[in-house]
Amino acid sequence: MSHSASSASHHSEPFDMVVVGGTGDLAHRKLLPALYYLHRHDDLPETGRIVAVAREETTREQFLQDLEKSCRQHVSPGDFTAEDWSSFAERLHYLAVDAANIESLGGLRTVLDDDGGTSRTRVFYLATPPNLYGTISRAIAEAGLIDDTSRIVLEKPIGHDLASASAINTAVGEVFAETQIYRIDHYLGKETVQNLISLRFANALFEPMWNSSHIDHVQITVAETLGVEGRGGYYDHAGALRDMVQNHILQLLCLTAMEPPSRLEQDFIRQEKIKVLRALRPMSRDDIAHKTVRGQYRPGIIDGKSVGGYLEEEDIRPSSRTETFVALKAEVDNWRWAGVPFYLRTGKAMGHRVSEIVIQFKTLPHNLFGSPAGALHDNRLVIRLQPDESIKLALMVKKPGVRLRLKRVHLNLNLADTFDERTPRAYERLLLDVLRGNATLFMHRDEVEAAWRWIEPILDGWKERGEAPRIYSAGSWGPAEAITLVLRDERNWYEQVV
Repeated sequence: MSHSASSASHHSEPFDMVVVGGTGDLAHRKLLPALYYLHRHDDLPETGRIVAVAREETTREQFLQDLEKSCRQHVSPGDFTAEDWSSFAERLHYLAVDAANIESLGGLRTVLDDDGGTSRTRVFYLATPPNLYGTISRAIAEAGLIDDTSRIVLEKPIGHDLASASAINTAVGEVFAETQIYRIDHYLGKETVQNLISLRFANALFEPMWNSSHIDHVQITVAETLGVEGRGGYYDHAGALRDMVQNHILQLLCLTAMEPPSRLEQDFIRQEKIKVLRALRPMSRDDIAHKTVRGQYRPGIIDGKSVGGYLEEEDIRPSSRTETFVALKAEVDNWRWAGVPFYLRTGKAMGHRVSEIVIQFKTLPHNLFGSPAGALHDNRLVIRLQPDESIKLALMVKKPGVRLRLKRVHLNLNLADTFDERTPRAYERLLLDVLRGNATLFMHRDEVEAAWRWIEPILDGWKERGEAPRIYSAGSWGPAEAITLVLRDERNWYEQVV
């Protein structure tokens, strides 16, 4: 096993992690490769077991063959070795189980009870459709598989509206205490999201200026070049607002806008995030008409290749009005952010893959240098989450030479170039936090429901207006109306992708 990272196995107890939906796309593409990395870097205790369960009738040998192919595809080539795979495979078990059926869970109980007398933390990761969360929770409880130390991990989306989210939370909450429930959002596991907290609260330079006196506006962009990636059946009933804004983007907004927590602990951070969500100004009918834009992509060109439109994707209804792009102007009604708009946007089949938070500082009240020195540009902080994780600060400096001429330059911190350490993938950090019992980066029930309370009126307003989504070409930055949304306020989207 590789020892390129310092051992951290002593931080977590022996465990059994049951991955429900263990043959699915999420398990093979994200979860199990992340666990492979944790194993490879000695971050898992030697006595930890991983039990994949699914309805599929297959053998452990066939499961391991399929998973090895997936890991070779989703693990960096230099990180996949026969030795590491062989030792990782020893942890893995597979059971053909219908986790929603109590009678089917007997085999799983036999495996879990065969613990060699070792006390283990028992984690259930539900990589299943959310409408099964309550049913599976009740089944594993009635099968006697949980105790006070057990934990459950829920993937987004939690519901499709406030009522369904509340129903799921209530159903799971009848079996598990809130402290045992880990609602995962992989964006919160990204290194630059962690750095956002450090940047704000570990530097005297930023926090005194992190308010409406100095910041003009904030932009949060999550743009993808891919379409629905074979998830048409799900996506056509979800759309961009539910799929991305309700969870990922609002979580980024919370971390950007929250007050300093009195302690850097999970309950205190969660409380501050909930306050932000509750301070979001509700959208009126007029607001929905003027402060939101929904779009749907048509055929276009991405990276020099022709791509089809949304309506041509597999499992998409020919008359679908599902949005693949959303732009919003959000406002946080509190003392710190009064008058500072938060422009949010996300889209599929766009020209570039980029996720970033842009903090645009206010214009100086007076140009001391005059026009011969050149135009003054506003300071800007860009926190990029993907594809390259970086923090960039735009400043004005004097160009070398005998004449006074100003130029905007960037202080650019690229995490990969600056630090000689491998950056863990988001799921690695989050899975390890589950095992350690650290819920800081996971959503509380109140967060999920507060987000839906803000989102749901927008969904209702769109439905009431009955307008089709605005059209944009694949490979573009979205419909023209999204540009108008910010131009109306005499601002522009930040679109520097290099």
